[in-house]
Amino acid sequence: MADNNLDSLFSRLGRFPDVEAANLQAWDATDKLLLDTAADLLAAGSLHPGSRLAIVGDRYGALTLGALALGGFNPDAGSPGTTSAAAGSWNGPVRVHQDLITGERALRHNAGKVGTTGGFEQHPLGAGLLAGANVVLLQLPKSLAELEEIADAVARHAAPDVVLLAGGRVKHMSLGMNAVLERYFSAVQPQLARQKSRILLARGARPVDGIPPFPASGFNSELGLTVCARGAVFAGTGLDIGTRFLLEFLPRIPAARHAVDLGCGTGILAATYARANPGSRVTATDQSAAAVDSARATAEANGLADQITVLQDDAMGTLPPGSAGLILLNPPFHVGAAVHAGAGIKLIEAAGRVLAPGGELWTVFNSHLHYQPALQRLIGPTREVGRNPKFTVTASTRKSPGV
Repeated sequence: MADNNLDSLFSRLGRFPDVEAANLQAWDATDKLLLDTAADLLAAGSLHPGSRLAIVGDRYGALTLGALALGGFNPDAGSPGTTSAAAGSWNGPVRVHQDLITGERALRHNAGKVGTTGGFEQHPLGAGLLAGANVVLLQLPKSLAELEEIADAVARHAAPDVVLLAGGRVKHMSLGMNAVLERYFSAVQPQLARQKSRILLARGARPVDGIPPFPASGFNSELGLTVCARGAVFAGTGLDIGTRFLLEFLPRIPAARHAVDLGCGTGILAATYARANPGSRVTATDQSAAAVDSARATAEANGLADQITVLQDDAMGTLPPGSAGLILLNPPFHVGAAVHAGAGIKLIEAAGRVLAPGGELWTVFNSHLHYQPALQRLIGPTREVGRNPKFTVTASTRKSPGV
């Protein structure tokens, strides 16, 4: 595929509904390298035309839409059209898994922008995504646990002759990634780096049987809680230090008829709050499918499934305004690989909409991000509850309309 064809396609892509900013874009050099490598392997006969393609980790649609254009992309026509199907590059629709609901929506939005009306299907990580797949394109995840879950799924469900192209930015790659892939594939070959990205080419899927390694579970004696975690969830079955600090103030957090754990991860905040407040109804919500699966399993493992509702959503978009008396928030401070406060601001804005007047938002955040002005502006009067060398905990009271 000519570089100018990809450049033309990528230039049209946005991150919506995720955070948009001048230093954030909807694709990176790894997307381009993965697509170029797949095209080169097709041209060389190393991948048979008519292979079934699956994609894992497509952040905003660049990989999926680029793959659909492998058979030729006419930038003047404004659409990849059906050229890939006509050329026979892929057998059937491209199947894609994106952990974040914002990524799923961004792919559909970008497909509309470039005029692609079909040709791909969105699936959870599992057999529906990978059954019979001969080629898998993967944006390497941050954690080795997530990579292991993906590698296990590919080896377990894909075709025996599957070729996995796993790409990432060199600065984020480690030899541990090779080691994980080598447990599931007989040959793992690092390719030459280009524009600070590199691909690991894996072939020869090893037979996999027994119970998949994820979701994992572990008992946290500090909390007296069983924590369940998919590979993609931050901190796994452990307790991250920000959440630990917020939980120090649990006795001071008010009881509410409806409380929300916003960005719930494995559901530790939801579970500990629900157990301490048996009269409260708790919603645990996250944009990550892996987090939602983990939080649901955590609630069930601790006998709290009747009290906790788990919801995959983007910034509580499906919750009615003024419907919560309390929101607990440990906001992210990274957007992709960039340190960026935009994701946290988006969640604070959402909290301002969903909190009822007089309701409270309890937030723990890295102190250097200085969220207090935004909390004061978007929620209402904000007091600092606690601070340690790394984190700040605040409580903000939702002001009444017109106040």
